[in-house]
Amino acid sequence: MQRIARYQGAIVRAHHILLIKHTHHSDGRNYWLIPGGGLEPAESEEACVAREMWEETNVQVRVERLLLDEPAEPGGIYQRRKTYLCAVEAGEASPGYEPEADAAAEYGITDVAWFDLRDPAGWPAQVLADRITYPLLQRVQVALGYTPTTSAE
Repeated sequence: MQRIARYQGAIVRAHHILLIKHTHHSDGRNYWLIPGGGLEPAESEEACVAREMWEETNVQVRVERLLLDEPAEPGGIYQRRKTYLCAVEAGEASPGYEPEADAAAEYGITDVAWFDLRDPAGWPAQVLADRITYPLLQRVQVALGYTPTTSAE
């Protein structure tokens, strides 16, 4: 099934961005990504982002503005990715849940962590090597005025 857009939140606090870790039940494979998901019927984009952040990170956010509106990777379930800048209003970040039964059967949210946007050298090798998350984080850095990294070394 292909969806039009994935609405995701770049939750930023004190120069750090919050990522979640998905772990697949079948083989333990895991990866870090920005939280987000699909629009519910009659839901605004901002309401979708706020709901997704709560479900996946247990953090209530204020959606500040659209940061990036980009085509998604070819062959994925989404055609576009819309990344909104978010600020924490309440809650402590912790692994949330995936409410869609088919997705929950495939993977769980097993960790959350804050990554320093000023110091990508401190990011785990797994993030630096990720072909989707790492380039997205570089684009978020640029959009927020941070000096982007140029290679995953």
